[in-house]
Parts: sequence; C-alpha cells; structure tokens
Amino acid sequence: MISRREFMQFGAVAGLATSFSSGLSGNLTRALAQQKMTQDDLLKFDSKGQVTLLHFTDVHAQLKPVFFRPPDTNIGVGAFEGIPPHLVGKAFLKHFDLEPRSPVAYAHTMDDYVNLARTYGKLGGLDRTSTLVKAIRAERGEDKVLFLDGGDTWQGSYTSLKTNGQDMVDCMKVLKPDAMVGHWEFTFGADRVQELTEDMGYPFLASNIVDTEWEEPVFESTAMFEKGGVKVAVIGQAMPYTPIANPRWMFPKWSFGIRPEVLQANVDKARADGAQVVVVLSHNGFDVDQKLATVLKDVDVILTGHTHDSIPVALEIGKTLVLSSGSHGKYLGRIDLEITNGKVSGFSSGMIPVFSDVITPDPEMTAKINEVRTPYEEECTRVIGKTDQLLYRRGNFNGTWDDLICQGLIEERDAEISLSPGFRWGTTLLPGQDITIDDLYNQTSMNYPSAYRLEFTGAQLKEILEDVCDNLFNKDPFYQQGGDMVRVGGMSYACAPKESIGSRISDMRMITTGTPIDAAKKYVVAGWASVNEAVEGPPIYDLMEKYITRKKTINMPTNETVRIIGY
Repeated sequence: MISRREFMQFGAVAGLATSFSSGLSGNLTRALAQQKMTQDDLLKFDSKGQVTLLHFTDVHAQLKPVFFRPPDTNIGVGAFEGIPPHLVGKAFLKHFDLEPRSPVAYAHTMDDYVNLARTYGKLGGLDRTSTLVKAIRAERGEDKVLFLDGGDTWQGSYTSLKTNGQDMVDCMKVLKPDAMVGHWEFTFGADRVQELTEDMGYPFLASNIVDTEWEEPVFESTAMFEKGGVKVAVIGQAMPYTPIANPRWMFPKWSFGIRPEVLQANVDKARADGAQVVVVLSHNGFDVDQKLATVLKDVDVILTGHTHDSIPVALEIGKTLVLSSGSHGKYLGRIDLEITNGKVSGFSSGMIPVFSDVITPDPEMTAKINEVRTPYEEECTRVIGKTDQLLYRRGNFNGTWDDLICQGLIEERDAEISLSPGFRWGTTLLPGQDITIDDLYNQTSMNYPSAYRLEFTGAQLKEILEDVCDNLFNKDPFYQQGGDMVRVGGMSYACAPKESIGSRISDMRMITTGTPIDAAKKYVVAGWASVNEAVEGPPIYDLMEKYITRKKTINMPTNETVRIIGY
C-alpha cells in the first residue's frame, strides 16, 4: 500500500511536470513525472496474515494498456447518496485523503484528466498485471495467494469478437486465476460459454444460475481452497439481471437472479464444510453488494464487479469487507487476511494502479498476447480517423464517444433521434490521437450489434428513458442493473434522479428546434444493441467506421442533452 507521504511526493512531481509541460516534450514530461514511481513502489503493501486475495474484474477483453477516464458523474440515491462509490473528482480525493494530481488521483478521478494522462501514460495491459500477480505470488508464496477474476473478461474488443472469446481464455490461462464469474461472457451464447468454461482449467462459479426446467444449478456455486493452512470458500455470483440487460434468447434455458437465500445456503454449507474464510466473488454491482453485505451472515469478503467502480481500500460493512477493483485492467485489488482461532482477526487492503510505463511486462504473457493478436494486428491498427477532442464513455449521463455514436446513427440512418446504450465499457482517446479499428471496436464489440431504424411516439420515448433511469436510480439496489443512462442524440431532457419512476424525466425537446416532444407524435429513431431477436440493420461498428471515415476528424459540439434537477 502506498503511503500518504508517497502520494504527496508523486503529487509534487506531477505538479512540476504539468507546470513545465508547455516547454517539454511529452516523453520528457512523462519521464520527469515518473522518476519517483517504480514497480516496487506500486507493490508496497502492509502484508498480513495467512491469506492474500487478488481481485481483477471487468477487463472487457483489453489485452494492452489503455486510457480510461473515470466518471465525472456517479450519482447515488437513498442510503447510498454521497458515499463511495458515488464520489467523483475532488470529493473522491477528499474522502480517501489522496493528494491531488498524484498518480493515484489520476488513476481514480477525472480531474485534469488530459494533462495527467499525458504525464503518467496508460494503465493496464495483461502482461503488466501478470508481472504484479507473479511478484505477489513470489513474495507471499503461492500457497497463500488466491487470484480471482470478477468477470466481464471475454467481451469488448475486436479480437475477442473475432475469436468468440478464445483470445481472452488463452491469455487468462497464463495468468492462472483460481476462479471466475461472468456477465457479458453469456452474450457469446450458452453453447459457447460451456465450451470455453470447459477449456479454462479453473472453476467458473455461479451460485445464482439454475436451469429453467428443473431449477438445478448450471454451474458450480463454490470452490474450496487451502491457503496458508486456512480453508477458504469462494462462492460465485453472476450478474443477476443478465436476461434483462442482455438478450435472453442467447441463453434461453438459464434463469438468473440475486437469490440471496440460495447464496446464504451456500455460505452456510461452506462453513459446515470447514471454511474459515468465506469470499463471495460477485458481479452484482457495488451498491447491490453493499446491501447484500447487510443481508448475508458469515461472509468475510465480497469482491464486487460490474459497475466498474474503483476504491483505494476495502469498505467495512458490518463484519464484511467489500472491495471493487475498477475495470479495463487499470487496477489489481488486494486484501490480506489474518486468521486467528478460525476467524478473520485482521486485514490489510489496497488497490494497485497498473501504470504501464512503470511495470515491466511479463515476457510469457507478452508472447501470448502477440500470438493471439498477430492474425488481426494489421486490421486492429488500421487508422480510420482522428479526434481533436477527448473521447470517453463513462459517466451517468453523457460521454463524447456516445455523442459521436448518436450523431453517426442520426446521419447514417436518416433519423430524427438516436439512442445509444449506457454501457460502462469502452476506452478513452486523448485529443490528437488517431482512431483505429481497435478503438472503434472497444466501444462497439458485441454479438447483437444491429443498428435499427424504427418509429417511436413521444410517449414511448419517455417510457424508455423512465425505465432506464429507474434501473440506474432506484433507491433499492436490488432493482438496479448497473449500467449508465441511455445516451440520446437529437433530443434533450431534464432528469430528477431522486424522484420515483414516471416522474424523473421531463422537458423533452428536439435540440434543433427547441420544440417539445409530442407524446402522440411518431419520431424516427435509430439505435443499437436491442435485446430483441432478429433486429434488422447494419452492425454498429460498420456504420460507425463509415461515418468516422467520412468525417476524417472528430470534433463534436459540447453536449447539452441532459439537465440534472435536484442534485
């Protein structure tokens, strides 16, 4: 764990580098900023006890280092208002006592993002993560370390789409997780999921998935390990709303859900079988798991994923530790547990930002990444345009990548209004960067990509917005599905997150004319990622390649789509 003194040292270096950035080249600026940062610094940790848990989640098929801008808006409602993970920018830094402009501040917040990104460089890369995991296993001893994959691992890139997830399975075998859970994995279809899980060589866990005919478990719920002389149970929890958030027709014979009573029964069984530590490896989402920590008994740790939140240390909720380890390979989470008389008596926790310029790539993983990418490398790196602005996706309400997609849908499909799903996956491009096929597919790679063109009434549009808004801002986390708000092109609206369903969306207007949306009038709407089967339309990645190639240079106007009320 990096100390506050080291945060301040890193912050001083960052401030110096940025102050002189106008007179220094980018490489020299970065070298200056990173003089104080080393791989050993990132690995510093208050090692403790007999068991080390390493957590990695929501990598979304990113094999190489990336830029990924943290959200500028992350609204919590009800009991979760104003607490982690619903803090951004300066509020986040203040809450966790982090030095502004430090490397850790850059890794966790959007403040001065472009300058700090150019200073500190990209994060992630599976070969860098592999280096960290191997170093921790060597330092602690493999017999003490459990490395757990929180899911959303196989989907989200050009190569994962073209290989049906095989590239990620092959690379993850080198990393050697002890277990994983899933969500977007299921969008490869039930048959392919079962093929790949049989190929992995380690357990794919899902306590909450049963078949629709007999309600029998589809996957194992629990894996038992002995680490440091301690018996540890890992219980898996897949994303409970997968058949709603994604197409049910891809896995029609599987039933999902939170199923807290089933999860508790599996916890009880694990304890009866001698588990001294119980870990829930979850893809529920942060707020769902914060609530679950108050519902379940005898759970020591919940390693949560799905909502892409990152926090520097685990939260203590009652007797349960909850840690969320971000997304896109930017972080490696760690919790050390001390066990006395069969119970957890102490712990240390932290988040390791995977600074790609600082960490030496693991040669074994680098070779595997090169092997799986080589057949596609020429196409992946093909340039289709350039951006003059920051292109990012994450945030409750808007992202410039989605503004670009919305505009592309309107122009290429001759529509009045466009809808783009509030996915939290998708990497960032800095102003001046080329746009490659890799970059495009990082935003659009999926197995139901058709860009539809349909008519919706104004009333139907309001109903869609209200429904998605309730999924995001329902005060009961058990009714939240974990994405961000659907992005809208051609239309503006006001949103009141604290209201109830039916009362959150108002003042819907056409942007070009300012005319109010008529509830009875039909509008031509283009969108993509419909969960319905047999949707007609070109794949979104083909449509956007055509659009970006035609535009050549991207510079979208400032987004004025959403006005937030009462927050």
